Amino acid sequence: MTVLFTGFPGFLASALLPGILSRTGEDATCLVQSKFADLASKRVEQLTAADASLAGRVRLVEGDITRPGLGLDDSDSHGVTEVWHLAAVYDLAVKRDLAVRVNVTGTRNVLDAIGGYPNLQRLHYFSTCYVSGRYAGPYNEDDLEVGAPFNNYYEETKHLAEAEVRQRMAAGLPATIYRPAIVVGDSRSGETQKYDGPYFILQWLLRQPRYAFLPLAGDPTATRVNVVPRDFIIDAVGHLSGHPNSEGRTYQLADPHPLTVAELADTLAGATGRKLVTVPVPRTMAKQALRHVPGAYAVLKIPAEAVDYFAHPTYYLTDHTDSDLAGSGIQVPPLRDYVDRLVRFMRANPDIGSAAMV
Repeated sequence: MTVLFTGFPGFLASALLPGILSRTGEDATCLVQSKFADLASKRVEQLTAADASLAGRVRLVEGDITRPGLGLDDSDSHGVTEVWHLAAVYDLAVKRDLAVRVNVTGTRNVLDAIGGYPNLQRLHYFSTCYVSGRYAGPYNEDDLEVGAPFNNYYEETKHLAEAEVRQRMAAGLPATIYRPAIVVGDSRSGETQKYDGPYFILQWLLRQPRYAFLPLAGDPTATRVNVVPRDFIIDAVGHLSGHPNSEGRTYQLADPHPLTVAELADTLAGATGRKLVTVPVPRTMAKQALRHVPGAYAVLKIPAEAVDYFAHPTYYLTDHTDSDLAGSGIQVPPLRDYVDRLVRFMRANPDIGSAAMV
């Protein structure tokens, strides 16, 4: 028996794999794009060096979710009991055709393929909190269609992909949906694989002298930024995936008490040793300046698409997550408690980029 993973050797799939194999006692088949084959092999070596029990239990198979059948042989399907679908384009500036091909058609191909798996017990699907679009108000774990506009094609296509999953669930597919908020590095080590989201602000602050200038879009005292560390996602999903209530559930893996934009800015400034001078800027003006004012992006190095998340009107409810994590000891640590570790890791690893794995 085996567990099938897409999205390996990505940030979350790589970290999730050991715990899932520990819970299931099974082996893993990881569907890997050919261009990431060498990286995937190195990642397996690293995981095995850290946990000898994984030796010989992780099989890499070259394939592609954008192809019908995923590129797998029929023989690969018979022993699969769980499917973990994490592969997606996570890029706020992604073009719509690429986002549709990977996020929507790719998910549909996964759903079509696993529909014939005779021993399938569960699909574990990774969505995002931001399927909400720019919904102004509280958004719960059973919400999906709320009629709000989307910030970008990433959000839109993840919304469409989750809708596909929910349609199959309504037809009887056993599945669990996980919606992470903005994921940053490990709260204990600071380690991350990609600098985006709040890291754009940290990088900008670190490039400035002690008194640092930061434009803030919208009303920074009214909107909130929902940030969670990677280890919370890994620990929470590891627990929830084996919870007796988890089949048919959607879990928003978000901070129930997120910082306001103003509080976040102060927290990041404190962690970088900067005194902050903030300047209010309308959201649309800030985005237009970064896109069209000569030199604006070259100086700030903050993508226009990131601005939306510092003026985002949605508040994410976590009732299912809180209920099913109760008693486990797993909870979101406050950003203020670990932001120094994120900054320390950034200083030690300045060459990590923000590009998506595509």
